[in-house]
Amino acid sequence: MGLKQKLHTLKEKYKGKKMAPAFNALHTFLYSPNETTHGGTHVKAVDDLKRTMNTVIMALVPCLIFGIFNAGYQHYAAIDPLLRAAPWDNFLTWDNFILGCWTVLPLVIVSYGVGLAVEFIFAVIKGHEVEEGYLVTGMLVPLIVPIDIPLWMLSIAVIFGVVIGKEVFGGTGMNILNPALTIRAFLFFAYPTWMSGDKVWVHGAVERAGTPDAISGETILGSYAQNQEVIYSLWDMFWGFIPGSVGETSKVLIVVGALFLIFTKIGSWRIIFSTVAGALAMGAIFNLVVDSGIVTEASKFYGLMSVPFWQHLIIGSILFGAVYMATDPVTASQTNKGKWIYGFLIGFISIMIRVFNPAYPEGVFLAILLMNVFAPTIDHYVLQGNIKRRMKRLKVKNA
Repeated sequence: MGLKQKLHTLKEKYKGKKMAPAFNALHTFLYSPNETTHGGTHVKAVDDLKRTMNTVIMALVPCLIFGIFNAGYQHYAAIDPLLRAAPWDNFLTWDNFILGCWTVLPLVIVSYGVGLAVEFIFAVIKGHEVEEGYLVTGMLVPLIVPIDIPLWMLSIAVIFGVVIGKEVFGGTGMNILNPALTIRAFLFFAYPTWMSGDKVWVHGAVERAGTPDAISGETILGSYAQNQEVIYSLWDMFWGFIPGSVGETSKVLIVVGALFLIFTKIGSWRIIFSTVAGALAMGAIFNLVVDSGIVTEASKFYGLMSVPFWQHLIIGSILFGAVYMATDPVTASQTNKGKWIYGFLIGFISIMIRVFNPAYPEGVFLAILLMNVFAPTIDHYVLQGNIKRRMKRLKVKNA
């Protein structure tokens, strides 16, 4: 008897019982559902929730693989800075890959293991089917947290994010906040010292020859915030040979992922482009303030204000947030005009938080969560505006 037949037998055995959702979820994850539409429908499409989630995961996998190599590269480059002179020669190595797998894959395993366990528990308790919404969240979480975060801390945050960020609202499709960003926010406010991101991660760097400065240093945003010299070139920032969260560093792969999501019509190009436009607009305003002399080098805000407005796109996680977070179809605006407003405000507020909060110069997740809350309001006023314009045209026509 094959695996598919065995699972089908278990489904029939536990049909109508408490554990039925768990067996149904496992069967549906591995195979197509037994009940499919063959005819008589008015709308036919090959996409479903599982295919949509898998498409986003495919767009994230290159960032994950690059992040694995980058974890090892940052470790060895922090110990031996000479490796940064030729990043391409020292990046794609087995040492980097093995060390990266050793540190990154546990984050993925814990994220999926804990998150799906909570999903299964709620499905069994409530008696509904297990939804595929956590497939993307489980991949996003390891990509947006520091690589050295303790696994127990990540477990607590995942439980909080799934329960408070999604299940209390009714599950997948009912949540008003992005679950992955809810997890990130919990970690930031509950364990701020672990999430500050002001040091370069080095594996096993507790005490090394009594010279911690030789194996740790400021990240790019931390350097700008402290008005310090940045040691990374623009090409390093663009390709991703820089420290940061696992999935945010390689801007070129994020752009490739964005094009893939736009081509497959999974991600909204309006939100992506408007978020980028908002970030560039806020950055340009800060550049004008610096050029006018209102803010001097003595100001604690000068470092990030003086960054050329376009460079904000290749430092930090603004691009990653615009492509993979802001485009969440559940928590984003639904109207076309609302998407432009929603995305622009995310980019605008992100750079504002980045500049005015030097202690934590990365505000993308806070900006997206804020706009998640206001997305229904934006759509409401867009719809009301459309109704008023149509009523006005109707009155003119009947006059």
